Amino acid sequence: VAAAAAAVAAGTGAGCPVLCTCRGQAVDCSGQRLFSVPPELPLDTGNLSLAHNRITSIPPGYLACYGQLRALDLRNNSLAALPAGLFLGARRLAHLDLSYNNFSLVAADMFLEASGLLRLDLSHNPGLRRIHPQAFRGLAQLRELDLSYGGLSAISLDALEGLPGLVGLRLGGNPWVCGCAMEPFLKWLRGRIQRCASDSQTAECRAPPEVAGAPLLSLTEESFQACHLTLTLDDYLFIAFVGFVVSIASVATNFLLGITANCCHRWSKASEDEDV
Repeated sequence: VAAAAAAVAAGTGAGCPVLCTCRGQAVDCSGQRLFSVPPELPLDTGNLSLAHNRITSIPPGYLACYGQLRALDLRNNSLAALPAGLFLGARRLAHLDLSYNNFSLVAADMFLEASGLLRLDLSHNPGLRRIHPQAFRGLAQLRELDLSYGGLSAISLDALEGLPGLVGLRLGGNPWVCGCAMEPFLKWLRGRIQRCASDSQTAECRAPPEVAGAPLLSLTEESFQACHLTLTLDDYLFIAFVGFVVSIASVATNFLLGITANCCHRWSKASEDEDV
């Protein structure tokens, strides 16, 4: 009883969850075919692994009592979203792994309360097609971001410009569409490549067809020249004039063809009358 009282006083709280292994501040619940998260954890949990399970959702406020949590591994589950305010009580969280899940959207302010996050892994979410421009707001300390092997065809530059501490960025394995809208992002990426470790040399364009298979960084400013072409008043007048000339030529051609056809018809009829 005295030992239990001392443990509670020390802040350990609940014992080790069923089907989990606890060593010091590390709680390992990986590979247990769990469909939901353990209801209670030791209050001093610093490293929590829930990887390789079948978890589909996390209750709101689940991490509120675990202020010592520094690493959370949720890879290889069936998560499609995170509840709002999940990280409100986990301000020491530095490493978060959400790879191999079912995310289709990284919503605005999804990680806002996790202001101490250093590494975020969102790789291997094949359905991930959109990242909100404010998805990473508040992550000023984030150093590594993994977005590889998803379904991203584009990404807003606003989502990355708010990450001043970023030194590692992975983008490969996505179906990038390297059209005009991609130019600001690629320009930013070229400016950061010297001080930001990236796999952008292997990340490739999926479309449009003329650049399919080309590495992202192989596209230069010249590749987007057509995106900046603008027409002057003289250009519009010239186009209008050409259109007018083509229209007149078309009418004249049709007129001549009509006359020719009529003449041929009369000649054919006259030939038949002579034969009779």
